[in-house]
Amino acid sequence: MTRSEENYLKAIFHLSNNGVGVVATNAIADQMDTKASSVTDMVKRLSEKDLVKYIKYKGVELTAPGKLHAAKVIRKHRLWEVFLVEKLHFNWDEVHEVAEQLEHIKSEKLVEELDSFLEYPKVDPHGDPIPDKHGNIQKLDKVLLASCKAEESGVFVGVENSSSEFLQYLDKLKLSLGDIIDIIEKEAFDNSMQIRVNQEQINISALTANNIYIKKNK
Repeated sequence: MTRSEENYLKAIFHLSNNGVGVVATNAIADQMDTKASSVTDMVKRLSEKDLVKYIKYKGVELTAPGKLHAAKVIRKHRLWEVFLVEKLHFNWDEVHEVAEQLEHIKSEKLVEELDSFLEYPKVDPHGDPIPDKHGNIQKLDKVLLASCKAEESGVFVGVENSSSEFLQYLDKLKLSLGDIIDIIEKEAFDNSMQIRVNQEQINISALTANNIYIKKNK
């Protein structure tokens, strides 16, 4: 399978909520930054390989083999991100592009040895779950910080936006995965928040709160 085919499968997987559901071809075109006609050509190619199913007037759905293959590519990507951060000391905003290249390595033995070497991590450096070798993905107990109320608290477990710009912004705020976030106040006007992290009080916008996941404290 070509790198381009794998990238399309991965895009459909993400757009379809972890491979469950139908995705419009226009959404795929936007995600891949390409023309709708190019998406149509690729969908035909993937359909011939029984990796996707085209549903007229609705869009594209991954078949079981397509979902498994996409999950395996994502598994490799996220394992390599863990390796780059934990073993080579990359920053969490530096690893995505490198992992994009490494995710297309074909050796399954290498991937399983990498998983073992890393002691079977469950999430990547951005808090996203790592699929197992069968393509299963653990559902994480998390909510967007923006959905929380004043006086609630939780552990920072992931990000919705994993762009370098957002991750660098979080570094400036000194916000890291594993931090306890206490919500002191939530503004009714614009949903901005005053929060406490590591004994420091900071103000964050509604946009920022909509891109941070926490696991609520009971």
